[in-house]
Amino acid sequence: MVTYPLSPNIRAALWMFGAIMSFMAMALSGRELSAELKTFEILFFRSVIGLVIVALLLHRAGWTQVRTRAFGKHFVRNVAHFGGQYGWFYGLAFIPLTEVFAIEFTTPIWTAILATFFLGERMNAMRILAIVVGFIGTLVILRPGASMINPATLAVLGSAFAYAISSTLTKRLSDTETPFAILFYMTAIQLPLAMATAMTNWVWPSARLWPWIAVVAITALSAHYCLARAFRLADATLIAPLDFLRLPLIAVAGWIFYGEALNPWVIVGAVIVFCGTWLNLRSTASSNMPSTRRISQESAPP
Repeated sequence: MVTYPLSPNIRAALWMFGAIMSFMAMALSGRELSAELKTFEILFFRSVIGLVIVALLLHRAGWTQVRTRAFGKHFVRNVAHFGGQYGWFYGLAFIPLTEVFAIEFTTPIWTAILATFFLGERMNAMRILAIVVGFIGTLVILRPGASMINPATLAVLGSAFAYAISSTLTKRLSDTETPFAILFYMTAIQLPLAMATAMTNWVWPSARLWPWIAVVAITALSAHYCLARAFRLADATLIAPLDFLRLPLIAVAGWIFYGEALNPWVIVGAVIVFCGTWLNLRSTASSNMPSTRRISQESAPP
């Protein structure tokens, strides 16, 4: 029987499908856990299981990969990332899943701004246009003045900005640190942060929640593993439209499992934000900046 190897683009699309399914599973499990657990407790269990998984992988790959001379950057990155996770999981408990994902798509816009100031990346006309378009889309999603903005919405917006800080520092760290080092310090630094905040109002999860806890921890790693594999095979200009499929898919999931009505303003705003992200990717691809694969991959919330 003759077999024909899949093209890199097809394989990249399959890895992106795995990432999308992982992100959706993480969101649904986070919503289920929020019924009983506080957000800090969810982050604690995610960090514990994540650290165990990373430690097992390092046992085979070699602990020399976690040697670092940039612990300070790791620490700042993970404080920002911890804040981003808190805002994201907090938002899952109080606002529609579609809105959480739509606001999350603003992360690359914030990253473009921060990279200009802290990484010395050039601000050209197309990148300025991309940022302006992204902000217009954000305003359409939030619609300030049309109604009272839910504090959870602002928390998710803050998480997108925190993720952008984390992504900017990841770009710097990736020049000298191994991926295993970044993953290890992510779990090792965030575990005590989560423990200290969770212990102030600790509640043990009921038996029905343990499978959901496992899903949160496993999909947090599988989502970004799939993303990394996809970006190795195809450029961000191909991957970004596939990643945007998360929005309609999570809208369907929110409607099926939680009866969430579809807000057309959120969809319109998310499309505008995506257009801004696309312009930014095109600007990066046409300049002498780093590869669009690397920039987009590191702009995704870890």
